[in-house]
Amino acid sequence: MKDILRKIDSIKTKIDTHRPLDAHMVKQLKEYFRIGMTYSSNALEGNSLTETETKIVIEDGITIGGKPIKDHLEALGHSEAYDLLFRLAKHHDISEANIKELHRLFYYRIDEDQAGKYRKLKVIITGTIFIPPAPEQIPDLMRSFAAGIPDDRSKHHPVEYAAILHRKLVTLHPFIDGNGRAARLLMNLALLQSGYPVAIISPLLRREYLDTLNKIHKGDNKPFDKLIACVCCESAKEYLRLLEG
Repeated sequence: MKDILRKIDSIKTKIDTHRPLDAHMVKQLKEYFRIGMTYSSNALEGNSLTETETKIVIEDGITIGGKPIKDHLEALGHSEAYDLLFRLAKHHDISEANIKELHRLFYYRIDEDQAGKYRKLKVIITGTIFIPPAPEQIPDLMRSFAAGIPDDRSKHHPVEYAAILHRKLVTLHPFIDGNGRAARLLMNLALLQSGYPVAIISPLLRREYLDTLNKIHKGDNKPFDKLIACVCCESAKEYLRLLEG
């Protein structure tokens, strides 16, 4: 794990030599990762849009024949939440309200009544023995989670810190739906605030990603943290490739 973190920091040092980036390059990179991150995060949850179709929906506003309306709404919502990441990244802190707003922007087109609001119902997650907290516990648990964010930041490497926020949020499972996407958005907010590129978890890693999430619920965080570090490393390599290309 330490070797991966050192490699990420080495790549970040090379990225930093290109800063400050001109406005054109900033816009190009932001749009490039918007499509990749939106496609990948949605595909991990079963969204049927391809990366090219995701680009068409977001950039051209054109619907894809034969694809569910919900898949289009998820693409548009994630893209809107992605923009919020960059506005929030200008600040150092992360609040409970920030987390709820990330979920709200992603989800309001799908279910406005549930968007950005904690679930009132018990949920069962298929494919795992994990049982999320009861709904009446969520408000207090989320307040405690948000209050502990500064402490997590101060004690860990930025990539480890981002992974911690991700796994803590999915374990709380505070929303009726969209928890995985909210957790990945939160993770990327933490990375951006620390000066790292956003991290994209490829759908090709879906099985490994879910397996490591299940291990978290059994008390083993290391495989998940290592997976996130590897993903961050690959994303940083891609960011540097685009800068140097």
